[in-house]
Amino acid sequence: MKIILRADVENLGRLGDVVEVKNGYARNYLIPQGFAMLATKASLKTFELERKKLQAQMDALRSAASDLSNKIQAEELVIRMRVGDNNKLYGAVTTHIIADQLAEKGVEVDRRRILLDAPIRLLGDYEVRVRLHADVVAVLKVKVAAEERTVYEDEAVAVVEEAKELVTAE
Repeated sequence: MKIILRADVENLGRLGDVVEVKNGYARNYLIPQGFAMLATKASLKTFELERKKLQAQMDALRSAASDLSNKIQAEELVIRMRVGDNNKLYGAVTTHIIADQLAEKGVEVDRRRILLDAPIRLLGDYEVRVRLHADVVAVLKVKVAAEERTVYEDEAVAVVEEAKELVTAE
């Protein structure tokens, strides 16, 4: 099915492109979401009339994404996690955790926009990409650090070590 894109669509095309897609993709997603319209002679004329308005909307979205990108790149997240042996985390730092930490700092980002190849499972400094727009990708600095133990946890560790010494002494 031939359609005209009314917005930039990732992995498909840009505003105004006439592309060929599967019928279901067009009917069930692109057209209902307002990303595309059928490519007929009449709709091509209609699209040319709307093109300036749509382009202005796309430019506004792109500039908002660029502003958000600058805000994200200025941030450095420090995520504290429980750590086991060899600096391995109990659990992992996922896109959900990163999105929650950003929200606490006043930056709302959908977790699906955060690009992690795999969950972070070791302590250290990482650079995480955030795709805000088809043309705008921000790089967020994330530092994964060990969670500080409480006094009670330190006492519990000391008691366990004492018990081990008593058992081995007998």
